[in-house]
Amino acid sequence: QLVAYEVKRMRAEEGNKQKILRHIKELAEKLYKNENPYPAVTMHKVQKPTEGCHLRLHQKPFPRLDEGTVQWIIDQATAKLQTAPPAVKAEKKCMVPSGPPIAAILERNGNALANSARRLEVVRNCISYVFENKMLEAKKLFPAVLRAMKGRAARHCLTQELNLHVQQNRAVLDHQQFDFVIRMMNCCLQDCTAMDEHGIAAALLPLVTAFCR
Repeated sequence: QLVAYEVKRMRAEEGNKQKILRHIKELAEKLYKNENPYPAVTMHKVQKPTEGCHLRLHQKPFPRLDEGTVQWIIDQATAKLQTAPPAVKAEKKCMVPSGPPIAAILERNGNALANSARRLEVVRNCISYVFENKMLEAKKLFPAVLRAMKGRAARHCLTQELNLHVQQNRAVLDHQQFDFVIRMMNCCLQDCTAMDEHGIAAALLPLVTAFCR
């Protein structure tokens, strides 16, 4: 329903934090009501007597309970329960329109995609600098490359780039180049998830044996 109805509203609210927060609160209430259709029964707390209250004078005796009144209260509560709605919420089925095309939503994520493209560019540049022996430039980009390895696309990019350099017969490296390549590979493997096992980790295996000094 959000995708179908609320995209225009979200776009209109994009710059206004207060409106966004109000919208989130409304959503939260809807979700909460959906999960908790009936209000919680309030429990009446019976206060504990204070310490030393039994030593006080002028204690009122506990009043006798009237059997008829008690029975009347019980009968009323039973009658209420019988007319109460069923505990299970009847499920309402409804058709939700498909809403705007996915492209409209992807436009909003344009920044994230551009950011991802920049990260891949950084990975490619750093690897090029390493193989061109421009170590000072590579050193500047290196921390950013290690951070980028958190993303799956960057890990994939690393394996592709290294594979290209092996095919160009540039697998024999000097000590510093070798150190950079190994650290990138190591970081890539450490950030791999179980999903990457047969993709990125498998692609790195032949590369690990190819590079030497």
